Amino acid sequence: MLAKTLSAAINGIEATTIEVEADLSQGLPSFAIVGLPDKAIDEAKERIRSAIKNSSAKFPAKRITVNLAPANIRKTGPAYDLPIAVALLASDGQIPTKSFKNSIFIGELSLNGDLRPVAGILPTVHHAISKNITTIYLPKDNAAEAALLDDIEIIPVDTLENLVFHLKQEKLIQPHPPSDIESYLNSDQIKIDFADIHSQENAKRALEIAAAGHHNIIFNGPPGSGKTMLAKALIGIMPDMDKKEIFDVTTIYSVSGEITKDNPLIVTRPFRSPHHTSSYVSIVGGGQYPKPGEVSLAHHGVLFLDEFPEFPRQVLETLRQPLEEGEVIVSRAASTVKFPANFMLVAAMNPCPCGFATDPEKECSCGAAQINMYRKKLSGPLLDRIDLHIEVPRLSYEKMTEKTKNTTSKEIKSRVTKARKIQQSRFNDSKITLNSQMSTKQIDQFCVLDESSQNLLRQAVNKLQLSGRAMHRVLKIARTIADLAGAKDIQTTHLAEALQYRSQNHLSY
Repeated sequence: MLAKTLSAAINGIEATTIEVEADLSQGLPSFAIVGLPDKAIDEAKERIRSAIKNSSAKFPAKRITVNLAPANIRKTGPAYDLPIAVALLASDGQIPTKSFKNSIFIGELSLNGDLRPVAGILPTVHHAISKNITTIYLPKDNAAEAALLDDIEIIPVDTLENLVFHLKQEKLIQPHPPSDIESYLNSDQIKIDFADIHSQENAKRALEIAAAGHHNIIFNGPPGSGKTMLAKALIGIMPDMDKKEIFDVTTIYSVSGEITKDNPLIVTRPFRSPHHTSSYVSIVGGGQYPKPGEVSLAHHGVLFLDEFPEFPRQVLETLRQPLEEGEVIVSRAASTVKFPANFMLVAAMNPCPCGFATDPEKECSCGAAQINMYRKKLSGPLLDRIDLHIEVPRLSYEKMTEKTKNTTSKEIKSRVTKARKIQQSRFNDSKITLNSQMSTKQIDQFCVLDESSQNLLRQAVNKLQLSGRAMHRVLKIARTIADLAGAKDIQTTHLAEALQYRSQNHLSY
């Protein structure tokens, strides 16, 4: 007898329907799984055999063939344990097939029949809803995440035995109620307050501009000057994510297996800080079966790269695509996967290997050749894609201990949110929402300069030898500064401030 259940495969951050067909025939007992399964699925045969025997059910002593269709899609992971087990029992007549019509199954089985949570639940549920599937059976620990979406019945399964009783209508499992999204939205994301950061007013102003227009920023200064603390404080002044952004980020974390039953929704902007020894795949994404990397896990948030020149050159150069396009394309022989990667890059570096080349007090121990080689690790095209270049000097004792009332993160966040609303209104009829995303045509439309500002920009481009890309980024920054000031047009003072953040790069290198 042939029986069929439905499951799903994750490709990138999207799900695809998989049909699990189980056929029992006469002959020597055997168990074969076909349809491009990986090692984890091949090992499922022993898990399923033990789980069925330990769940008050009978494992069929027949020739078993399981097909995962379509056969041209690679199937990975243990999430197919449950749909295979249900298909086997239905094929053997132990479960009525009509009991799971228009349903999808996903979950890993333990040897005693318990269900373990799996990754990729949110995109799977979203796909099931789009295909008008009415019910999804999944591990109990994944239920809260799945219930974030409406229009589908969520059946939380703790054991295979209870699922069998449910499908036989002997002991029903109650559906999981919809998750209350609003209860997760009150999380405070201010961990380091700007009011606690002494001095460094230039750097704090640059971070406000970066947060308002979603601009990339690099800090250059000696060790201990506060670069890391400034970067971590950035999250606290960025606007709260809207519901679309929340689901975008949660989907990526779901695919990566970083969602827990106690925290099924990512409501605060991500702050990712990988070490400079991290591999290329862990940063960019990929692998034999491509998974999101740090650049995608920082989507709608901040990617902080400390010791920027110490990252491998290959990793740094691959950042150019997501910095321009907001996505990463991972190509393999079998398939091409696209991951979203619209993050704000915050980089930090020392001016030289020892860190004291620009320190007025401590003497630098590096030779000219060492400094030149250190700085050459960062290519011109990569630096060109970073909008704000900020010097962060070492603070004196007086500066570190002065008792002044600093502006709080909450106050800065209010100004940033107001500037973002201006941008959303400006780009209401286009596909973008932020100044940093403007195309050349939009720059010509929204970054109009008066004669005085044009003369200033002309002089700066010629003196600093700015590229066309760098000039456009200056105009985007000036537009953001004008938005923070509530000005309709870019004024000379706005442009002058924007230019000082670009000139740092050319003066230092």
